[in-house]
Amino acid sequence: MLELRNLSKSYASGRPVLSNLSWNFKAGEFVSIMGDSGVGKSTLLNLIAGLDTPDAAAGESPIIVDGVPMSGLDDDAATKLRRARMGFIFQAFHVLPHLTLLQNVALPLLLNGLPTERATEMLDAVGLGGRGGDFPHQLSGGEMQRVAIARALVHRPALVLADEPTGNLDPDTAHSILTLLRREIKATGACAIMVTHSQAAAEMTDKVLQLSKTGIQETTIVNPFKQ
Repeated sequence: MLELRNLSKSYASGRPVLSNLSWNFKAGEFVSIMGDSGVGKSTLLNLIAGLDTPDAAAGESPIIVDGVPMSGLDDDAATKLRRARMGFIFQAFHVLPHLTLLQNVALPLLLNGLPTERATEMLDAVGLGGRGGDFPHQLSGGEMQRVAIARALVHRPALVLADEPTGNLDPDTAHSILTLLRREIKATGACAIMVTHSQAAAEMTDKVLQLSKTGIQETTIVNPFKQ
């Protein structure tokens, strides 16, 4: 689903953030990425999404999404791929305040020219059925994150990217959010990558990767979902 091939990124000053990262992410896999602050976790998500540009590399594209080399896309093509094949969940929600909950969730469907009926289904799935006419200011933080998850998954993206999605939530709400996210990922067969600093959150994923200055590697966790 997603391939990283010797991916590198440096700051404008020339100081490297990421260096020669390589990893394959599979469809249907829920992966968390942990690491110290400043190691480049959010930068990695932005690079995968095409919101930032990796260092120039000779030969193959360092990022391949669903078989498509990202480096070969112009801005319009990258936007179309991102809109159709990716879903984003941010720590700060980014729910649009001037739109109702139903309009927020339906937005990816409208942008992709798809029927909007599934927006209502997704609001039901996240426990907000019957509240489609409400506005974000009427919600708690946990409820807004549920809207963000519904919006990220409504168009059945192949790749879901989540940046600290439970960072501002209490433990019970965080567990509920991640249970929902995991269930929807497995139901749709999406690949999901979650950046988190929380061991409890990481334990709810299929695989935990540790990002450091020396690279990326899998680490062992106690996972209640593994049999």
